Amino acid sequence: MKLRRIILAMASVALATVLIYLVIRIGNIDLHATWHEIAGARPSALAGLVLLNVLLVYLSTEKWRSVDAALRHASDPVPSRIAAFGFTSIGMAWGQVLPVQLGMTAARTVGTRFYGSALKRGTAGTLLEQSFDVLNVLLLAIASAATWFLGGGGLMWLLSAAGIVALALLAVAPLIRLARWLAYQLAKVLRRWYRFSSHLQDFFDLLQSGVLSETLTRRLVLLSATRFVVVVLMAGETAAAIGANIPLWEIAAAVPFVYLVTVFAATPGGIGVNELTLAGVLKMFGTPFSIAAPWTLANRVLGVASCFLVAVVAAILMGIRRLLHSSRRGPARA
Repeated sequence: MKLRRIILAMASVALATVLIYLVIRIGNIDLHATWHEIAGARPSALAGLVLLNVLLVYLSTEKWRSVDAALRHASDPVPSRIAAFGFTSIGMAWGQVLPVQLGMTAARTVGTRFYGSALKRGTAGTLLEQSFDVLNVLLLAIASAATWFLGGGGLMWLLSAAGIVALALLAVAPLIRLARWLAYQLAKVLRRWYRFSSHLQDFFDLLQSGVLSETLTRRLVLLSATRFVVVVLMAGETAAAIGANIPLWEIAAAVPFVYLVTVFAATPGGIGVNELTLAGVLKMFGTPFSIAAPWTLANRVLGVASCFLVAVVAAILMGIRRLLHSSRRGPARA
């Protein structure tokens, strides 16, 4: 089993390398010039990127805390906001080098081990809240596809995207019933092919348990939509940082497809898959591949750097809080 995991990991890294090579080759990228642009990125844009990353982690944290509040027992301890923010930021950083969903799930599962029901609150809770991100980009992908098919522009995409999200909010009740039915049907089909892991079983049981209320569902839809906006703004900051002339609406229209592909990507952090898909979709919307491809590499480098920076700062704050808490408990016991 260990040898198999090593082989799969090596194959995943090899695939990522091949895909990045394709991006470089098709985009005719000058790596030296691209690195020079990254190294000379505008400080104001980099600062904006880090602040937006903090906001992104905060929104993800609030989504998870909302689900956790519905999952935990009254006697279960509640992670502080700093701890929850720290678990999320570390998970987001892990997602840059591990399969995207695995990074966040693993970080929160480990983090909630000391708060009770780690599998339910950390694993299943994370899968549930992230399923709303998937739902959101599925809906927005419809807006992007319609805009491309009809030859529309930024205004058309914005109006159609806003309309679809508004319809989703109005259709919360039937969406809940649909999610439960889909979970039941998918679980029934998958059981025919292989034995469920405990994590996946917890997730399907959770979807069918009735834990989702209309209020919670609307909150998760809104937070996911807001999170999408922040992701697009972050991409816009990386484009501004290196002076890449890419319309923000095209980035917004391309991101849903990238997210959907990355969810199922077999490479660490979706490396290669993300870049090739993003550059390809941007080309469909009008941005030349030769402009989009170098930016995708810069977006990866700057995005990873900002994620790890936020995670390190969050981990330090968690450590300081823990030390302060321990020092307060010490004199009280004495």
